[in-house]
Amino acid sequence: MDAIDSRIIDLLKRNARSAYGDIGAVVGLSASAVKRRVDRLLAEGVIRSFTVQVDPATEGMSTEAWVELFCRGTVSPTELRRILSAVPEVVYAGTVTGSADAIVHMRSRDIPSLELALERVRVAPNVDHTRSAIVLSRLVNRTSA
Repeated sequence: MDAIDSRIIDLLKRNARSAYGDIGAVVGLSASAVKRRVDRLLAEGVIRSFTVQVDPATEGMSTEAWVELFCRGTVSPTELRRILSAVPEVVYAGTVTGSADAIVHMRSRDIPSLELALERVRVAPNVDHTRSAIVLSRLVNRTSA
C-alpha cells in the first residue's frame, strides 16, 4: 500500500459512494486506475466492505449502553463470543485489559428492553456480573474499519 492507496482509502472513508473519477481528480489518477487500485485493496482484504450507516434511532434502537462484563474464572474469547452473539442487542463486544473481561456495546428500543437483554447476558454460565453506563448523548462518533 502506498500514499495514493492511503489517500483513496481516506476519501472512501468520508464517502464510500464517491465516483472513481472524483477520487482520481483528487489523487491524480484516471477513474480506471482508481478502480484497479480499489479492486486490489478489496482483494487483499485492506478494504473489507462498503456499507451504509443508518441512524439507530430511525430503526427504533435509540437506547444504548456500554457494559463491562465480569466473569467467574477464566472464560475464553470464543465462549464470550458465543454468549454475546446470542443477544441481538449486542452490537459490539471485545475483550479488554483491566478488571473487566469484556466491554459490550448494546442498543435497544428502551430501558425495559435493555434490562431484558442485560439479564440474558447476566444469566449466562460463568458471567459473574456486569456494570453498565447508559449513553446520554453522543459527542464524537468516528468510524473506522
